[in-house]
Amino acid sequence: MTLPVAQLTALWGEPLGDPAQRPAQLAAVSTDSRTNLAGALFVPLVGERFDGHRFLAAALAGAAAGAVAQRNRLEPGAIASLASAGPPLWLVDDSLQAYQQLGRLWRRQLGLAVVAVTGSAGKTTCRELIRAALAPLGSVLASSGNENNDVGVPLTLLKARSSHGAVVVEMGMRGLGEIERLSRCAEPDIAVITNIGTAHIGRLGSREAIATAKCEITAALRPDGLVVIPAGDPLLETALAAVWTGRVRRVALADELPGFAAHLPPADRIGSLDPAGQQLQLDWAPGLAIPLPLAGRHNARNLLLALAVAEQLGVGAERALELQVAVPGGRNRRLRCAGVELLDETYNASPEAVLAALDLLAAEPLGSGGRRFAVIGTMLELGECSLDLHRQVAARALALGLDGLLIVADGPEGTAMLEAAAGLPRLLQVGEPAAALEPLLAWLRPGDSLLLKASRGVALERLIPLLQERLSPAPDGAQPTGR
Repeated sequence: MTLPVAQLTALWGEPLGDPAQRPAQLAAVSTDSRTNLAGALFVPLVGERFDGHRFLAAALAGAAAGAVAQRNRLEPGAIASLASAGPPLWLVDDSLQAYQQLGRLWRRQLGLAVVAVTGSAGKTTCRELIRAALAPLGSVLASSGNENNDVGVPLTLLKARSSHGAVVVEMGMRGLGEIERLSRCAEPDIAVITNIGTAHIGRLGSREAIATAKCEITAALRPDGLVVIPAGDPLLETALAAVWTGRVRRVALADELPGFAAHLPPADRIGSLDPAGQQLQLDWAPGLAIPLPLAGRHNARNLLLALAVAEQLGVGAERALELQVAVPGGRNRRLRCAGVELLDETYNASPEAVLAALDLLAAEPLGSGGRRFAVIGTMLELGECSLDLHRQVAARALALGLDGLLIVADGPEGTAMLEAAAGLPRLLQVGEPAAALEPLLAWLRPGDSLLLKASRGVALERLIPLLQERLSPAPDGAQPTGR
């Protein structure tokens, strides 16, 4: 990595420090003073419980080749002392904004294709499907973990190298304006919106506001860029039309088309699932049947979005016959425990994601005598809509005819789900994950399938090792039994 110091001076003005110690370029950017700062620019960030400016003097006195500092975090005497340290020090109004500007500067310098992904549910899975679909371009850099925010997006961009074939950045949000900032940082060539749901509706107030926030991804989309979306969503179409007049590619599953309103733009990339839900046929690649790398109709839609991105970047659909997709833990993960299939979807949960997971469970093939159970926990940040949305997911469990539902939720949300699912043959409410263990052990037997799904704050993943330990066959090989 090389960032010319002259470009930083053009961006932020003349730095403090000794001109004789000013390098021509910087070899790295770091926000962590514990890393190797040799030849690097140190950018101290400010959080609720930390301030990187505490380490600014040590960084400049050590190996850092330069630094950025936020004016309002330093006393005048401290500024004079830091300036005398020698290496260039740029004073800025906001060090986080400066960090994002560095990400954009490096993105422009590399000139790689950048794909940005957002949506109420499925962002990470879609990101990984896009990464896999673009593999023919070479090594594809993508956001990792939770690097989908004001710090994570520039961090991902700054990891990019000329050897990469493309960059895929995930963009999350907790309020209006955040995705716009991320878009201006990444300046994407292609923007993907997976869906408009109800995640964070407690913060934004309505699905209309959520649609507006997600469409901020077009704020710095290149004029000749492309937006890829699912067809048939009037909220998304309205919000997108208000901010984007460029190209849009819409994807859909064929059996969903009859339900779309006639006034909406049609889908121009259509896929058809086989009866078993295991292969996807594409209307733009006749005769090609692509095995679904991840189970579920929702993942078939995500795959269509990914293939549309790949097509735009010159990768033919035939290259998707052997997609290698690895999603982070707690998503589309399957575990086998003494004959019981565990569907681990514990990473997080929005109402739409829970409904999709329940549909996946309902479509799960079972052997003779096999049954379907779900453990559903609280969904967070839903505001005034919370009770109604919790009722909706529990009602879906009832409508799908599950054999049992265990609710991990205290308070009114738990009560709402309990009431909406009344009529299931097995129905129970507990207050925390560990309390679900004994009831599940009483229910489960070999051949059953069990879904685990809740918001991250519920920590439902703590139940998995408990189940694995207790469902394991006894030393004599006897299988656990339930009723």
